[in-house]
Amino acid sequence: MKPSRHRRSRTGATAVEFAIVAPIFFTLVIASLEFGRLNIIRHTADQAAYEAARHAMVPGATAAEARTKAESMLKIVGARDSTVTVIGPTDDEVTVTVDVPLDKNGWVAPKFTKNKTIHATSTLKTERPID
Repeated sequence: MKPSRHRRSRTGATAVEFAIVAPIFFTLVIASLEFGRLNIIRHTADQAAYEAARHAMVPGATAAEARTKAESMLKIVGARDSTVTVIGPTDDEVTVTVDVPLDKNGWVAPKFTKNKTIHATSTLKTERPID
């Protein structure tokens, strides 16, 4: 069979299809990276609060040591302007709170997450002897 002479040229069709699909595709890729990164920071904030409280629950530990422990964990993932608050350790418990501002730690999210923070808290019983 001989090809038809009246066959339409498809030159440029690929470029037009790419121009339509590419912005949607790249938006989804960038959003996936952004939400993945913020999820890593959220999990690290939870873990930092827990590890700091765990560090402070033993006899002889101080709030400053717990704060340093949490800040060092947050530094690993590059969390900026985070706030670590340690309440205690008292005879009964220690509470560590970690706040990470989203507008300082995202690439795209700051446009949508002004004044929002990732908040993580961990409260543990202490191992201090009761007199």
